[in-house]
Amino acid sequence: MKSTILKSITIFSLLLALISCKEEKKKIEYPKTDLSVNALIPKPIKVIPTHTAFGLDSSTVIFTDQSATGFEAVGQFLANKIKEVTPLELGVNTSIDESVRRIIYITKTDSLAQDSPEAYELYIQNDTILLSARTAAGAFRGVQTLRQLIPEAANDTLSSSPMWLIPSGKIIDAPQYAYRGAMLDVARHFFTVAEVKRYLDQLAYYKINKFHLHLTDDQGWRIEIKSWPKLTTIGAKTEVGGTKGGFYTQEDYKEIVAYAAERHIEVIPEIDMPGHINAAVYSYPFLNGNGKSVNNYTGMRVGFSTLDTRKDTVYKFIDDVIGELAAISPSPYFHIGGDETFATKKKDYLHFINKVEAIVNQHGKQMMGWNEISQADISSNTIHQLWKEKHHSVDAAKKGAKIVLSPGNKSYLDMKYDANTKLGLTWAGFIPVDSAYQWRPSTFIKGLGKEHILGIEAPLWSETITNSDDLEYLAFPRVIGIAELGWTQEEFYDWESYKKRLGLQVPYLKRNSINYFNAQEVPWER
Repeated sequence: MKSTILKSITIFSLLLALISCKEEKKKIEYPKTDLSVNALIPKPIKVIPTHTAFGLDSSTVIFTDQSATGFEAVGQFLANKIKEVTPLELGVNTSIDESVRRIIYITKTDSLAQDSPEAYELYIQNDTILLSARTAAGAFRGVQTLRQLIPEAANDTLSSSPMWLIPSGKIIDAPQYAYRGAMLDVARHFFTVAEVKRYLDQLAYYKINKFHLHLTDDQGWRIEIKSWPKLTTIGAKTEVGGTKGGFYTQEDYKEIVAYAAERHIEVIPEIDMPGHINAAVYSYPFLNGNGKSVNNYTGMRVGFSTLDTRKDTVYKFIDDVIGELAAISPSPYFHIGGDETFATKKKDYLHFINKVEAIVNQHGKQMMGWNEISQADISSNTIHQLWKEKHHSVDAAKKGAKIVLSPGNKSYLDMKYDANTKLGLTWAGFIPVDSAYQWRPSTFIKGLGKEHILGIEAPLWSETITNSDDLEYLAFPRVIGIAELGWTQEEFYDWESYKKRLGLQVPYLKRNSINYFNAQEVPWER
């Protein structure tokens, strides 16, 4: 490892020397600017301004540590994003010639102030930018910070060619929580692969690293299971309101997973059971556990469906479903739902959770589930996700489980902002933009220590939304605040600072045609 670091330093030093020789021929004076005055979200740990600037222009190239896995791909991602917002086409790991005057170097190192695998340091000088990280994921997070520092337009009036001035200085940064997630329900209403990719791009910009995909519910089954074809030939054809539904083939799902991985986002699949299962039992009636006739369902009521938790063939079905999906899911987690099982007897529910946990483990995954699962004898390896009853999280922590916080009254993006909001639900109350930001995960549940918290997640249920415009209207800007709560150290949580930085996100939101909610409490840049 030490030789790798020394090699990277040597290459970087040579590049600097080449550029320094060229700069002696033509000394460029950059206007002074201030790195401490920025709109970065999430807020970094430390920003040290040096009051000059790096001039991003056509003479800039990107070099990466080519001996470290994934770093060149991060460099290419940065080049592609720069091309989207400027006319610049920057070379990545190309040869140095007389036209090169500035470099962005992305390197692997173990010598960082922060221990997290996603930590990074960004050192910006007049003619060089050095982005150092332990992992490609850390480098990718640093790239998002750099993207946010690039101005919307060329802003150097002294240069003979277009130049985008990036404030100089040093940024030291790392996430507070390892798990920073967003969930999308594609069961109540189906979202296409393209719509999911669009959301992933938006989430990556704000350093979200987990994408929880709610694939099944009463209204529709959205993932191909080859050993049980009726799940999609029958169960995928409905959704809320009676429209046509849809599903992902396994190739579609793998495409989503790969796209997310390129953005260092992990896709976590959810098959919700033993409740929220009507689409499956309508497809295969022998699975049904409530003794009633089964029809397809396009409404919004919950809690009426259940599997027969005492039938061996039901567990054969579950084993097949988990096995096929686990085989194409690189994530270590598999979410089994487990919520709102009003039609399942308590003893049958507890029996079911323990059986399914064993099946998940047999397929090499850690089980995740909504907070009701803590009533069963879950292992310390299982991840508990809070949505409502706080005492369940305390119980899970006592069993050694880690907790993901998704409180319905703070992080549920499907709640209305206010009484005039055109989309969304109200069962957890209104969640205005300031309320979604003004809470502390570490103290949200009395008796739950920070050491038990894996992270936070912003779920978006789709009863009232049908397309990307609807999705974005409910998600933005609240998901941006959740991203900051997950990444930024709690000592830096500050609504007054955050709302100013949020208001300055308008150029990004407009450039990407994001249909954000125009919250009155935010001073939006006009």
